[in-house]
Amino acid sequence: MRKDTQYYTTVIVLLFLFTFSVHVNAQSKGEHSNHALKPLQIKNDIEITGTLSNQVWDKAPSIAINNEVQPDDNAPAPVHTTVKVLYSEDNLYIGFICDDPNPDKIRAHVADRDESFHDDFVGIFLDPFDSNQHAYEFFINPLGVQMDGMRSHNNEDMSYDVLWRSEGSINDSGYTAVMKIPFKSLHFPKQKIQDWSIQFIRNYPRSKRYQLVWTNVQIDNSCLMCQNGDLVGMRNVENSNTVELLPYAMSYQNSSIRNTDNPSSGLNNDPISGRIGGSISYSPTSTTSLDAVFNPDFSQIETDAAQIDANQTFALYYSEKRPFFMKGSDLFNTPEDLFYSRMINHPLTAGKVTQNSSKYSIAFLTAYDRNAAFVIPGELGSSLIKSDVHAYNNILRGKYNIGSESHIGGLITTRNQGDAFNYVGSIDWNLHLADHYYFNGQLGYSDTQELQDTTLFNDSRSFGHSSYNAAFNGEQYRGSLISAQFERQAKYYSFSAEYKSFSPTFQTQSGFINRTDRRQIRVGQNISYYLNKNWLSNGRVSITGNWRYDFAGQFMERFIYASWYNKFGAQTNFSITYLPLNDEQYRGRFFTRMYQIMLDLNSNPTNILSFGSHLEFGRHIYRADNPSLGHGYSLSAYTNIKPTSRLNLSFNYNFSTLSSLDNSQNYYSGDIIRLNSKYNFSRKLFLRLITQYNSFNEHFQVYPLLYYKLNPFSKFYIGMTDNLRNYNQSGPGGVDGFRQTHREFFVKFQYLIRS
Repeated sequence: MRKDTQYYTTVIVLLFLFTFSVHVNAQSKGEHSNHALKPLQIKNDIEITGTLSNQVWDKAPSIAINNEVQPDDNAPAPVHTTVKVLYSEDNLYIGFICDDPNPDKIRAHVADRDESFHDDFVGIFLDPFDSNQHAYEFFINPLGVQMDGMRSHNNEDMSYDVLWRSEGSINDSGYTAVMKIPFKSLHFPKQKIQDWSIQFIRNYPRSKRYQLVWTNVQIDNSCLMCQNGDLVGMRNVENSNTVELLPYAMSYQNSSIRNTDNPSSGLNNDPISGRIGGSISYSPTSTTSLDAVFNPDFSQIETDAAQIDANQTFALYYSEKRPFFMKGSDLFNTPEDLFYSRMINHPLTAGKVTQNSSKYSIAFLTAYDRNAAFVIPGELGSSLIKSDVHAYNNILRGKYNIGSESHIGGLITTRNQGDAFNYVGSIDWNLHLADHYYFNGQLGYSDTQELQDTTLFNDSRSFGHSSYNAAFNGEQYRGSLISAQFERQAKYYSFSAEYKSFSPTFQTQSGFINRTDRRQIRVGQNISYYLNKNWLSNGRVSITGNWRYDFAGQFMERFIYASWYNKFGAQTNFSITYLPLNDEQYRGRFFTRMYQIMLDLNSNPTNILSFGSHLEFGRHIYRADNPSLGHGYSLSAYTNIKPTSRLNLSFNYNFSTLSSLDNSQNYYSGDIIRLNSKYNFSRKLFLRLITQYNSFNEHFQVYPLLYYKLNPFSKFYIGMTDNLRNYNQSGPGGVDGFRQTHREFFVKFQYLIRS
């Protein structure tokens, strides 16, 4: 009966999608304003400077950024900005002239890529397909430091990098900035005349953070890209037969403690080793890309910040850092994380094909993994298993765009390890039903054949009330997911109603679903206000409720939280959240009256300082085999200090503690401290030192690094990693009781070749 119910549910949803897709497809796509700009075509490419010194800029048509969207979408821009646009056969040029009544208050620092969002900056949203589904984001600060990303609807992925050039210069009346974007770095439709959707932007951070735009953007319209202007009439631009080679070579030397139980055993020094690899990308047209990689590197150059996992029973999520998997990652995204590229843990080779158009996108990825990782989900917790198992991974993603903001998509993932496998199929959708109203969600189905190897994993916990358990004992089972959300997005009043269902035996070994055996309903609403006072800008009041049951119908959890968020002067944001109702059933015990309060503060008051904190205190479950209720608090805080335009000191602190209600027992208490010190000799040469201490495992880590970035892909690194553990013993190789347990020296070079 349950399978029949799921089947009919799927059919009903598909019919609903089809009905509304016809309605939405009939809607006009052109919600753009009447703002249009035809750039000047030039025959020969020019060298860019931060001052727009080339005389060709004098002939370029210009527009003005006259509208404020934040904090007041009905106000004129407080400062004047002029934008000029040129293009050649190979490049798009955009110049900004930014007037400022107080040039000495301009915020600008020499920084690494994507690290200048607290500065003044200018930029664009660029949607070559004019589909309102995806847009490139390009920004530069007054010194020419680049920031780029990919926008999907109202979500941003700032890990996205493309190859382009920029310059900037501060002067007595403000600053000027120039972008040079190769057409080879963009995907766009293959046609003789290009008309693209575009928005010009200026960020003006003073007592408030003013966001200024070209067109008259209204917050009440939830589709930001629909309100772009148009870049029209570009002829004879093409991106075809583009080849990119990105080889790398790396040399390293590892040392590890001989006996982890004996701090005096000393380090065992391995011989110097090397590694080579690289990727190749071929774009036969401006809409198609083929990529392949061999032996991609994931070294200590990019380090994961430690997270507190005390009292956490579910696997933690870490972001992707490998360039091959970050490129085009937005094309694989679905509402639920059914594809998580870090599950391809240690690939030898991988390949990828992507195809984009205004109506659809298709992406396919295949990889051979030498050390497959597994996240085995459950209701009360999940297990993360590392292995030497070889796995073949395939991911196929397709998406069809309907009208202005809607789409229907599908995802198929396969993972094979000998006789074992995991196959997952899903459909997802986002439908713009009417002004302010959206319906989105995802349906999925999985088929899993486990490994037959209990020496690798032998946890006998059962999957809900089924006859299957988590151990790798060769069982085969299937599972399903249902996720649906109906929401209203508007300026003053918004709400959402969401339902999620993950069956006990649903697994996605290529994705990140760490919690199953749950049916969950969540509803929420918020009211926003816009006072636009110097000290009290705008904010919102919201209330949300959540109810969770397991698949047997057993009540598991309910909570309600109310929150208030407000923007104050000096770019300061504050929120308070209170849980008046928070009850949960855990391991056969029903816990009630778990009242909690959360406080959040973020501020960027000056050019030198920004800081923030999150404080949470109240009652929590101590999630042991014999659980109990305790009280405690957790604190996370950060501070960024820029004493000069080239030096950046970033400090992060996380603390968490939990004790029994009568204070007779401390269940856990500890902190993680991380300091990232960076000196920027120029926009390309940096010296970085990361130090991190984790009191939970008493580990101290040091990561010095000197690196040179010619561009986001051509880089040179030299550095080391040093891990120490507190043995409370002094002696050689240690300081104040800390002794070295692992050390690595490395040198890496990679270089992008494009033709």
